Amino acid sequence: MRFYMRCYLSFFLLTLASQACSESLLALSTGPQLKNALSGNTVEGSMQASGRYTEFYAKDGTVLAKDYKAIWRIEGNDMCWIYKDQPKDCWQAAIKGKSVQWIKNNKVQGNGTILQGNTNNF
Repeated sequence: MRFYMRCYLSFFLLTLASQACSESLLALSTGPQLKNALSGNTVEGSMQASGRYTEFYAKDGTVLAKDYKAIWRIEGNDMCWIYKDQPKDCWQAAIKGKSVQWIKNNKVQGNGTILQGNTNNF
């Protein structure tokens, strides 16, 4: 009986883990969807590689943050940034409601919450 319980528990956990992985990646957003959701709004979140961020995406294509400025634009269905002295860096994104996932190489590399307007007055 113990053997069957352990097998059932292992199967249950494996099934739960696979469902969590398949649900974690939202449907990719189109360029117009990205522009509509982000333009004139702030995104606060966290990136795996660099940690927490807060950025305002001005309608003129400027990214404003506490310690830096950049340029943002939509190219096809990609969101692209140009930071000072850095090459253009383009990502895919998935937006659902106020949540955004930043996706590179088919993996979620960061996430954020879309807040209406320039909430930090950058």
